[in-house]
Amino acid sequence: MKQEANGLALAPLGLFLVIFIGTGTFLTMNGTSMAFYQLSATVAILPAIAWAIWMGKHKITDKINIFLRGAGEPGIITMCMIYLLAGGFAAVAKSIGGVESTVNLGLSIVPASMVLPGLFVIAAFIATAMGTSMGTIAAIAPIAVGVATKTDIPSALLMGAVVGGAMFGDNLSMISDTTIAATRTQGCKMSDKFKMNFLIALPAAILTVIILYIAGEGGQVLQDGSYSLIKVLPYITILVMAVMGINVFIVLGAGIVFTGFVGLVTMTDFSMLKFSQDIYTGFTGMQEILVLSLLVGGLGELIKFHGGIAYIIRFIGKLTRGTKSTRAGEFSIGALSVFSDLCTANNTVAIILTGGMAKEIAESHNVDPRRSASLLDIFSCIVQGLIPYGAQVLLAGSISGLSPLEIIGNMHYCFILAIVAVLSIITGFPRIKK
Repeated sequence: MKQEANGLALAPLGLFLVIFIGTGTFLTMNGTSMAFYQLSATVAILPAIAWAIWMGKHKITDKINIFLRGAGEPGIITMCMIYLLAGGFAAVAKSIGGVESTVNLGLSIVPASMVLPGLFVIAAFIATAMGTSMGTIAAIAPIAVGVATKTDIPSALLMGAVVGGAMFGDNLSMISDTTIAATRTQGCKMSDKFKMNFLIALPAAILTVIILYIAGEGGQVLQDGSYSLIKVLPYITILVMAVMGINVFIVLGAGIVFTGFVGLVTMTDFSMLKFSQDIYTGFTGMQEILVLSLLVGGLGELIKFHGGIAYIIRFIGKLTRGTKSTRAGEFSIGALSVFSDLCTANNTVAIILTGGMAKEIAESHNVDPRRSASLLDIFSCIVQGLIPYGAQVLLAGSISGLSPLEIIGNMHYCFILAIVAVLSIITGFPRIKK
C-alpha cells in the first residue's frame, strides 16, 4: 500500500531523538553522572513507535504487521546476527587473554603516538577489503578497548578512529552493498565510482590521520604487559580472512571456533562448558543494540509507509525545479541521501529508496552518473557514522561500554568528509572527463 507524501510521518523519529538526546542533555546539565546511560534508547523509541502505529487511517493490525516487516527486513536481521557473532568472539577472546596479548604485542611494536592513526588505517584497509563496516568494527573494536586500558588515550577517541576507518573502507569498497546499490541505481561502473569516491575521500582520510596523530602524539603506555603469540593468532586469522574478502559470518564464526580451540589448548581451566558460557555472555552483551536495531527497522518501515520518504523526495524535487545548475543538482542528491538515511538508519536502504529520484535529478541537472553515485554513497556514509541509532556506532558503543554520543563526538573522519564533500560540490572537484 503506497502512501501520499506526508511530512508528519517524520515526526515520530523527531520525538525519539528529542526524548533520547533531550533526556541525556537535561541530566548532564543537572550534574548526573553517566547521563546518557540513564534512559535506554530501546525505551526512548517506544513512544515514537506507538505514535507511528497510531498515525493514519489504516487498521492498527495492518500497521503492526508493517512494523514487524521492517523489523524483520533481511538487512536488519543481518546486522543482528553480526552483533551476536561479534559479541561471542569478543567475549571468548577476552576470556582466554587474546585481547590483552594482541594489545601488548601491538604496543610493543607501535609507539603509543601512532596508535590512533594506526587503528584508523587498519580499519580502513580491512573494511575496503571486506566490504562491511560492521565486520571491521567487530574485529578491531575489542583491540581498541584493550589499548584504552594500557594507555592514557581516551576510549572514545580510539573508538572514533576505528569507526571512522571502517566507514572510509565501507564507502570505497568494490564489494560493499552501498557501492553496488549506488552504481546500479545511477547506471555507472563500480570502478568509475570508486575513482570518483577516492578523490573525495582520500583528502578527508589524510586530514583525519594528521588530526589523530596530533591527538595521540603525547600518548603514553601506562602499563607494560607480556603477550602470547598463540593467543594473538585468532586475531591474525580473522584479519587475514577479512582481507581475503571472505563472508563476515564465516570470518566471525571461524574466529569464535579458533579462539575457543586456542583456549582449550593453552589454558587448563578453560573447558568446553566455559567456552559455551563465554559465547553466551557475548550474546547477552549485545542485547540492547540488537533490540534497538529491530525497533529502528520497524519505525523506519512505518515512516516509509506513512509517506515520510516520499515527502523528502518530493520536497527535494521541488527545490531542484527552479534551477538547472549542476551544483544545485549535486546538493539535492546529497540532501536526498542525508534525509533518507536519517529516517532509515541504513545507508544501503537509503540509497535504494532514493536512487531513482537521484538519477532523475542527475539527468535534468547534467550531473555525471559517476558523480551522483559517489555523492549518494558519501553522504549516506557521513550520516550513518553520525547518528546515535546507527548500527556502526551502536556496535562500537556496546563493545566499548561508551555512549553513542561520546563516540560520535570523536568521529573526526565523518565530520571532515562532510566538509570535503560540500567543498567538492562548490568547487566542482574532481573534474570529470566525459
